[in-house]
Amino acid sequence: MLYMPGNSPGMLQHAPVFGADSVLLDLEDAVAVAEKDAARRLVAHFLRVLDFGRVEVTVRINGADTPYFETDLEEIIPARPSAVRLPKCQSPGDVLRADALMTAIEERHGMEAGTVGIHAMLETARGLEHAFEIATASPRVKALTLGGQDLTADLGVQKTREGWELFYARGRVVMAARAAGIAAFDTVWTDVDDPEGLAAEAKQIVEMGFTGKAAIHPSQIPVIHEAFRPDPREFRRAWRIVTAAEEAERQGKGVLLVDGRMVDGPIVVRAQRLLDLGVLYGMKGDETA
Repeated sequence: MLYMPGNSPGMLQHAPVFGADSVLLDLEDAVAVAEKDAARRLVAHFLRVLDFGRVEVTVRINGADTPYFETDLEEIIPARPSAVRLPKCQSPGDVLRADALMTAIEERHGMEAGTVGIHAMLETARGLEHAFEIATASPRVKALTLGGQDLTADLGVQKTREGWELFYARGRVVMAARAAGIAAFDTVWTDVDDPEGLAAEAKQIVEMGFTGKAAIHPSQIPVIHEAFRPDPREFRRAWRIVTAAEEAERQGKGVLLVDGRMVDGPIVVRAQRLLDLGVLYGMKGDETA
């Protein structure tokens, strides 16, 4: 998910071509107070006129504790982004308040209730303690996302290259999101000049179970993609497992042996997820030989 400042028409018009699976048009931290209104109108305009193709579009609005919150919703929801990102979610009540406002706006504009989803951003210790309740507060909540910069500030610690200060928080976000059946997005890597550090962090969050990771610069996109791309050997084994499971089901067999090892249900589920991910990356049948 590539962050893009909502007050930059030059960047917004190129949003579909950077290679990100998703773009996040930012009305919050990336926009100065004096430009909030102009950025909101610009983002709403681009949502209506620009063909984003297969790129998912989310808008990070300003927080509920700001004077821009309700106005952001009033102008952005009718432009139909895939979701809005709610910064600094502290409790289920924050989600419910946004949900109620969004429902009223959708009704006034003849939209089906729930058209626009919510990505709840956890950026404080309090928000993390309510992670699962926030994730399940509304059917609109499609993802939990970690805000690492604000969280480290709230904790009173420094963000380090190794990232151990966020290890617990990352695990909490993944567990809550998985339990709720929604996506889990990791925070940004702020050092654009350190792709090796980004690669190491991206590998770690993939191993922890995150669905995706935020980027602040187009140069970070291929590094993140590479971390999520299945290893060809793992992809081939996943294909063999899924194929064997399908054949066993047809034959009414309950026990699977793949490459000389017994395979049970959870392994088949994991293999299917890996296979689905590989297909998204364009891995095809000739790579399963």
